[in-house]
Amino acid sequence: MKQKFYSRSWILLFLLLVSSTWALGQQSTVTGTVFDETELPLPGVTVMVKGTTNGVVTDLDGKYLINVPEGATLTFSFIGFDVIERVVANQSVLDVHMQSNTSDLEEVVVIGYGTAKKRDITGAVSTVKNDMLKNENPNSVQDILRGNAAGLNVGLNTDAKGGGSLEVRGRTSLNAGNSPLLVVDGAIYYGQLADINPNDIETLEVLKDASAAAVFGAKAASGVILINTKRGKEGRSMININSNIGLGVNSRFPEVYGPEGFISYREEVQKSTFAGGGFGEHQFSDPRNLPSHISMDQWLGYDGSAGDPVAVWLQRLNLQPNEIENYFNGQSVNWYDRVFQAGLRQDHTVSLSGSKDDFKYFWSLGYLNNQGVVIGDEFKTFRSRVNLEGKVNKFLTVGMNTQFANRDESQVPVGWGAIRTLSPWGTEFEEDGSLKWRPNNEQSGGKHPSYDRTYIDRVQREFTINSTLYAALDLPYGFSFRTNFTPRFEFYERYNHESAAHVEWAERGGNASRQQRKVYNWQIDNILTWQKQFAEKHDFNVTLLANAEQFQSWDNTMSNNGFEPHDRLGFSKIDAGINPLISSHDQYSTGDALMGRLIYSYDGKYSTTMSIRRDGYSAFGQLNPRATFYSAAVGWLFSDENFINLDWLDYGKLRLSWGSNGNRDIGRYDALSDLATGKYFYQRPNGELYFVNQLYVNRMENPRLRWERTQAINIGLDFSILQNKLDGTIEAYTMSTTDLLVQRSLPDILGFSWVYDNLGEVQNRGLELSLTSRNISRNNFSWTSIGNFQMNRNVIKSLYGDLDENGNELDDFANQWFIGQAIDRIWHYKTDGIWQVHEAAEAAEYGVRPGDYKVIDVDGDGQFTNADRQFQGYTQPRFRISLRNDFRIYKNFEIGVMMYSYLGHMGSFNQMKNRDGFLDRTNAYITPYWTEENPSNEWARLNSSEGGASGFNVYRLRSFVRLENVSLSYTVPKKTLQKFKIENLRLYGNVRNVGVFAPEWGFWDPENSGPVPRLFTMGIDLTL
Repeated sequence: MKQKFYSRSWILLFLLLVSSTWALGQQSTVTGTVFDETELPLPGVTVMVKGTTNGVVTDLDGKYLINVPEGATLTFSFIGFDVIERVVANQSVLDVHMQSNTSDLEEVVVIGYGTAKKRDITGAVSTVKNDMLKNENPNSVQDILRGNAAGLNVGLNTDAKGGGSLEVRGRTSLNAGNSPLLVVDGAIYYGQLADINPNDIETLEVLKDASAAAVFGAKAASGVILINTKRGKEGRSMININSNIGLGVNSRFPEVYGPEGFISYREEVQKSTFAGGGFGEHQFSDPRNLPSHISMDQWLGYDGSAGDPVAVWLQRLNLQPNEIENYFNGQSVNWYDRVFQAGLRQDHTVSLSGSKDDFKYFWSLGYLNNQGVVIGDEFKTFRSRVNLEGKVNKFLTVGMNTQFANRDESQVPVGWGAIRTLSPWGTEFEEDGSLKWRPNNEQSGGKHPSYDRTYIDRVQREFTINSTLYAALDLPYGFSFRTNFTPRFEFYERYNHESAAHVEWAERGGNASRQQRKVYNWQIDNILTWQKQFAEKHDFNVTLLANAEQFQSWDNTMSNNGFEPHDRLGFSKIDAGINPLISSHDQYSTGDALMGRLIYSYDGKYSTTMSIRRDGYSAFGQLNPRATFYSAAVGWLFSDENFINLDWLDYGKLRLSWGSNGNRDIGRYDALSDLATGKYFYQRPNGELYFVNQLYVNRMENPRLRWERTQAINIGLDFSILQNKLDGTIEAYTMSTTDLLVQRSLPDILGFSWVYDNLGEVQNRGLELSLTSRNISRNNFSWTSIGNFQMNRNVIKSLYGDLDENGNELDDFANQWFIGQAIDRIWHYKTDGIWQVHEAAEAAEYGVRPGDYKVIDVDGDGQFTNADRQFQGYTQPRFRISLRNDFRIYKNFEIGVMMYSYLGHMGSFNQMKNRDGFLDRTNAYITPYWTEENPSNEWARLNSSEGGASGFNVYRLRSFVRLENVSLSYTVPKKTLQKFKIENLRLYGNVRNVGVFAPEWGFWDPENSGPVPRLFTMGIDLTL
């Protein structure tokens, strides 16, 4: 028995040895290089055979060598980057590109007056890295932010300057400003975003909840946007050239009638106008196409006309004599070509950066010159930035962040709105070749779109300097101290001349004006920080701040007219006029603040943040110049708990925060009475008239005016699952804004119509979701998707406190603010289709006829009053969604596609009423219209009547989906560039505003109701 056991054991051992020898014989060697997304080698990457302990680490050049068995899978992992798996197959060389992982817990995030690890963040913060948009060529800061941060609403300015408004988590105020506070490189920034070159930006952080923004107190109630610019990096000097050029064309244009269509349209207008009777059969029809039963004499006799029948016909259509002459001569004008253009755009930036011997430097110089799609619309700016930092010794660091900008906004664009009114049969030029003021010699027919700008000479420029000078001390025991001094200078000038050669300005002898404004404001921030760790588990981060600021501006304006003997010198000889006016408007304000913040973390899993800030501002009443704001937040990194062991969960964190912030965005003297001056004629006893100065109190003071205050609660979840394949953030919040800064109406007996006061309450609630999905990550192909969703609901909880006889608070009908409704709630008459022929008798009761809109008479009294107005919808989007897809193909090609959508909001679409202006004297957009032969229940007849419901609106959904950007780039391989000593070369192109889909809005662009350019750009990014 024992012998049989030994025999079997030897056989088993022999088989094991044979199989092991066979397995060792099947092993192979794999080598390769690991790169980051910018093609730079990554040292220190761990390369492991999946399921084993066999692994190596990449060297300084990112290279590795590892023995692997047949069919093995390699895993590549590195802090701050996504884990990658690659099947070896038959490959002996396997190169890998790793993508940075934005959800890494050790990532340092910029917060107010400092930084913190992401694992310690307890507030709602969204980060946007400019590098992810490098192929899209953003022309403004707003272009970087649009659609890339959940909870941030970015408006759309479509002129050559671009940009747009900013709003974080909805509208919180009724009268005060709703724009977020801007902070550039740690200092509050009061300049224009147009002065910041997007190419200089490294990252942007959006602080959305009260806890994250509370350290800024003043104006932080509307959120905070932190802009962090580029710095010099370790290594040799780098020269970067980013240059692009492009075209902007009109993307969406509702057509107007051309020459032949215009005549047919005028026929229909006259038929509709006189639909009630009073005209003969085919009276407005072309006499060359009359039916056989109507003779020419009969047709002419309708109104006793004589002469050329065609001329008579055109006169009946209300065409002017020169239009008729041009008709016979076949001379028409395409006004579209006189209004819109393909605008040339160019943006060039050169930068120098580097670091040597404890000295870091970054210098950039940029030039932007954009033409809009409207003729005459242009924006030019020179921008420069100098960021310097030097380490004087072991404990002292000094630096400077300075921004220069020179904007030229002297543009005088044509009046593009005239395209709707101008007749295609009008006359463009006078006999001497000058532009014709009224192309059809009739006032209602509009004026030449370029006429005004031909007689305007304008210079409008602004030069700004924004700088932060700082010194930082590293002190013992974890303390550090930093002082920021931030001066800002602004020099504005506007010279304007309206020539007396202009028909309308001739009687005034021409007009000229000169305005010059100088602004100087400064801030001082003294920041003491203490960071210390105890027992390897207790981390403390304490920040103390003392701040002071001052603003002062000097503004002078002079104007004149009645120039003699002529006004050819314009504003250069402004004293030659006979009616000089001089005015000045100087302003001065001060502010200060004290702030303290504690960030405490235990064991890297439990964190809390508490802050208190006391702000002072001179614009508030003398009894309430200061206010105190508090915040508290906690965070739990539950994925690090031992009792949570989920294979699919990589990272999970819960956050809860509460805080209060203030809004001081009102006029600097709104709490004070002011003295206004004026002039009037006084008559002496002898009848002589002369000018007399007057001085009067213009505004009622309110010494109790205080800060508008917003309190907010935010709960958030940060997560990453499936080996970082999917990560995201979910935020839910509620905000209550009290002590609203509003203009309270006053009875006339007081002598003032209004006073600024603190009244009412507005509540905001919302939900935000941000997701990043790394769909595919392979050696030659990667696909990443980033999606954002947000919804915001606001409601007015209280207004002025005035009660009716039943004790219910009264609404504000004048401003259309209603208790229990949203600020943007639509309250108006509601339409219910179009009156049809069989309803003629009922329509007549309201003073209208078939083809006119049917307005709902709610109380049935036959009159239209406030009792008939109804709540119908909202003017702001109910949902906002964005989706970005980025692809990397064959290592060197990148494709990006970005779209966003606004859903659920409405807007007035009064073109459907077909009564825009004097239809019998102007052109019109080509739209459907009601006729007896072709009835509609949506579009009214031409020249429809409103009856007793004067001023009603027709509302339609403005929901849309916009394909915002499609970009393509090619990065030249490093091996090719090394021959020419070039560090990096990237060629890129993109199309912005590719298209928009708005199923119920068939007019101008649904986002801004006007022309929106489609931008085509090609560029080069070169690093030496």
